[in-house]
Amino acid sequence: MATVTRVQTGVRLEARLLNVLKALAALKNTSLGDLLEGIVLHAFEGEQAFSAPTLAQIAELKKIYGLDLTAADSHQLVETERAVRATAKRPAATGKRRSGRNRS
Repeated sequence: MATVTRVQTGVRLEARLLNVLKALAALKNTSLGDLLEGIVLHAFEGEQAFSAPTLAQIAELKKIYGLDLTAADSHQLVETERAVRATAKRPAATGKRRSGRNRS
């Protein structure tokens, strides 16, 4: 078993895609982070991340959540105006963590 250091990250994902991933993680009794790590590690090695039964579950979840995107859509997604405006209003991250604690 490998020992790793995990970090908290904030990534933006398409809403329906995130719903499918969360539902799949719940079905597999794992965390979203563990599921994503597994998918990425398989992809980095050019391997299929899911078995045929899991792919069937994913197909059903895609129907439930209305996810019609495919790999062909990758890198071509455009956010709605509402999402773009909401993102523009957020302050830029400084890389420093804020805490209510006094660190003297």
